[in-house]
Amino acid sequence: MKRNFILRGFMVVALCLSFSFGTYAQDVFKKGDKVVNLGIGLGTYGGYSGFSSSFLPISGSFEYGILDNLINGKAGIGVGGYLAYTSWKNKATDWTASDFIIGARGSFHYQFVDKLDTYVGLMLGYDIYNSSYSGSDGSSSVSFSTFLGARYYLTDNIGVFAELGYGVAALELGVAYKF
Repeated sequence: MKRNFILRGFMVVALCLSFSFGTYAQDVFKKGDKVVNLGIGLGTYGGYSGFSSSFLPISGSFEYGILDNLINGKAGIGVGGYLAYTSWKNKATDWTASDFIIGARGSFHYQFVDKLDTYVGLMLGYDIYNSSYSGSDGSSSVSFSTFLGARYYLTDNIGVFAELGYGVAALELGVAYKF
């Protein structure tokens, strides 16, 4: 119930922003561009049978453009970082679990249409998993993952994004700010 309310609220804000600002031609992700993504996750990986989310999956990422004008001027490369957190609780047993991910990412951007920044990338991260289950102290591990994403810019600086891949959730949706 709480997730549906938050997701609907996010969609209303995104829709309002799209009508509030005029449309602008958007160049491909360029060298020197800085982008911050803030998102919520849907379809978490860490929950188990009987567990429910006690903290909505959240994520934040930063990206800096290091190369541009690739493939007929429509492509660029960026590097950056990723942070994410979520937790679960089993109400029947009071067991809890949480997952915190920190990572370094690299991405390849290609612009198919105006205002749409599509990208694919790799992340090398550190996944910190904690559990209150007796006999389990949780675990931490180095993780490697891929992701596929898109940012649609409503203005020159504000957009919405969606990413599929391994992170705090299978799908992350949110807002993007380019500066």
